[in-house]
Amino acid sequence: MFVNSNLHISRRSFLLAGGGLAAAGLLRSWPVRSADIQELRIAAVPARAPLTGETHPDTEVWAYDAKVPGPVLRLRQGDPVRIVVENQLTQETTVHWHGIRLPIAMDGVPGLSQVPIKPAERFAYEFTPPDAGTFWYHPHANSLEQLGRGLAGVLIVDERDPVPVDRDILWMLSDWRLTTDGQIAAGFGNHMEAAMSGRVGNMVTLNGTVPTGERVRAGERVRLRLVNGSLARLMALRFEGHRPVVVAVDGQPCDPHEPDDGRVLLGPAMRVDVMLVMQGEPGRSYAVTDDFYDGLGYTLTRLNYAEGAPVRATPLDIAFRLPPNPLPEPDLATAERHEITLQGGMMGGGKLSGVGGISGMATPGMDGQAAWAIDGMSMTGDGQAGMPPLFTIQRGRSVVLTIRNETAWWHPMHFHGHSLKILTRNGSPVPHRQWNDTILFAPKDIVECAFVADNPGDWMLHCHVMDHQMAGLMTVLRIA
Repeated sequence: MFVNSNLHISRRSFLLAGGGLAAAGLLRSWPVRSADIQELRIAAVPARAPLTGETHPDTEVWAYDAKVPGPVLRLRQGDPVRIVVENQLTQETTVHWHGIRLPIAMDGVPGLSQVPIKPAERFAYEFTPPDAGTFWYHPHANSLEQLGRGLAGVLIVDERDPVPVDRDILWMLSDWRLTTDGQIAAGFGNHMEAAMSGRVGNMVTLNGTVPTGERVRAGERVRLRLVNGSLARLMALRFEGHRPVVVAVDGQPCDPHEPDDGRVLLGPAMRVDVMLVMQGEPGRSYAVTDDFYDGLGYTLTRLNYAEGAPVRATPLDIAFRLPPNPLPEPDLATAERHEITLQGGMMGGGKLSGVGGISGMATPGMDGQAAWAIDGMSMTGDGQAGMPPLFTIQRGRSVVLTIRNETAWWHPMHFHGHSLKILTRNGSPVPHRQWNDTILFAPKDIVECAFVADNPGDWMLHCHVMDHQMAGLMTVLRIA
């Protein structure tokens, strides 16, 4: 098998990638030695998984190491890693390390930052994670179908000085559209769904199977890592009888706080870390519900308390606050300012033109055409060589970016290679010092965010409702 190493990428892309590799030193927080590189291997393969439970037929999926979700990759902040990905599928693939600030050549966008991994070939991703937190990995080639058939996994970067907890629990949440015989339904890229809410499934899994409840003990202090790996489903989780404290969003620590109305909101691709003090009664069961969609609430799982005395008589007297990551602070006084507008979709109106674009919106999303645009330009698919940047930012500059959602739909907008400091939403300051790599926009929302353009390359900005990305809600920002 051949290990792909980007030998055929364009000269411009190679130079940008080389600049990204040189910038890796800017993103490291600890010195490293090549002998210290951790090496991991995963393979994208056809497999079968018990998504609907052991008493039902297994579902045919595509999965990393034949597991749904894929293996949890556990790294240490500031330590280099080499991850060799083998492609055992019959189509090309890549891996995007979602939320990791890494060099452009390791970002996993086909054509734009790497040559796709062909069937029976491998590609070695090498980077040093500068930030601790909860991240994930997934394809960026034929994204809608490959992610929809199960290719996803969680990547956790451990802090050098973690906050003490009794248990560190991961919930990877995904939804699936299954047929009556438990198989993944066809119809990826339906043109009506592409122009509306995307492919929302008819079954939700927790860590790859039907939830059966989480066993807990009274008095425990738990760090719960929530990851929404769905194609389009938004989630709003309530914890009956408990008061979750949000300590990180998209891997980045924030001021510990209880969420608004007690609901933990998760758009596709978002991650939220919460601290839970298990204050329920021994022997009781408490529901965890998802009530994002009006009238369609359901019980996701339950917190099932063991019998017996609490783990401790009084809660731990240790703050919930996570240690900060080395994010560069933007200088708002000298920042250059840009505005971009999200357009299109059913009931959204607007004219689309440009790459993959259409005019008039008569049949949005049909036959691979565009249903969405950013500033009047539609870029469809997964990314390709020669995608023109929306604008270019000088390396090292602080940027304030205002994003306007003029559509009638929700959009989790993901920016590769960076985290964005959220300043305001609809004119009101956003509290808790929140940074995101995936910002959730409600219809008509206007969000102001800021970042330092310290990572050179052509970086994608796109909606993580995968139908929306494939149907045009995607652009490129160049840092040079």
